[in-house]
Amino acid sequence: MRKPATVLMAIAIALSLAGCAKVRESKLNPFNWFGRSKEAPAQVQETASGVPNDPRLLVAQVTELVVERMPEGAIVRATGLPPTQGWWKAELVAENGGDPVEGVMTYRFVIAPPVGAKPASTPQSREVTAAAFLSNIKLESIRSIVVTGEANSRSSKR
Repeated sequence: MRKPATVLMAIAIALSLAGCAKVRESKLNPFNWFGRSKEAPAQVQETASGVPNDPRLLVAQVTELVVERMPEGAIVRATGLPPTQGWWKAELVAENGGDPVEGVMTYRFVIAPPVGAKPASTPQSREVTAAAFLSNIKLESIRSIVVTGEANSRSSKR
């Protein structure tokens, strides 16, 4: 046999839920919390990485570019120098959808700004490195590789 308090609680809950279904404009009805979505034009901003809403910026200066040969292709490794310590999430972002243009493969060296104020410190302690892989198939059509930063770019030719 069930306790009367349990039965009364079940009836109260059932009546509450039934009331929400009948009152469509009630703020208690969970289906009315956000309302319907509306279509609006896209708010796409061009960023340094080319990815919408990406907070990363071009590295201040590209200090080194090395193309290391591997059996399956090559690793493009670039070192950059941001203005202060704490920059992170470094990436070489390929331009033109990752395809070379007239034999030139171009990358943008992007990094995320530090969280909070960071000291300038020594250049060696601020260095950031990023890399990208190019397959042998892709290398067949590449004569030059360029990595672009904010103040300069570096290139390596065959």
